[in-house]
Amino acid sequence: MIPLIDVSLMLLIIFMVLTPFLVQSQIQVSLPKASTGIKGGDENVLKVQLSAGGELAVDGKPVRMQSLEKELMLRFAKSYKKTVLVEADKSVPVERVVAVFDAAKKLGAGKIGIAVKPEN
Repeated sequence: MIPLIDVSLMLLIIFMVLTPFLVQSQIQVSLPKASTGIKGGDENVLKVQLSAGGELAVDGKPVRMQSLEKELMLRFAKSYKKTVLVEADKSVPVERVVAVFDAAKKLGAGKIGIAVKPEN
């Protein structure tokens, strides 16, 4: 019985050490530039990232486009975040961005915005 407990504790320690590395795997997005905008990252914002390769992530968690509404509904239900910020690569078609806007608005998002990079 003791060796089984030892193995279980070792596995627990390994998973606790590896979890931060697995969570930090976010998609890379090249944002378009704009001369105006608001600086700073608000922590009360739900971020949706769209990459040029077709990947989609909600707060860093990879999601398929078909399950976007379900993921947004879960995020809206368990927190008070009702603001959605879309970080779309500059080569992403507008239709995909509009689909994210539509899903967020349908689920009751109060504010919706697009992230841009400052020109300087």
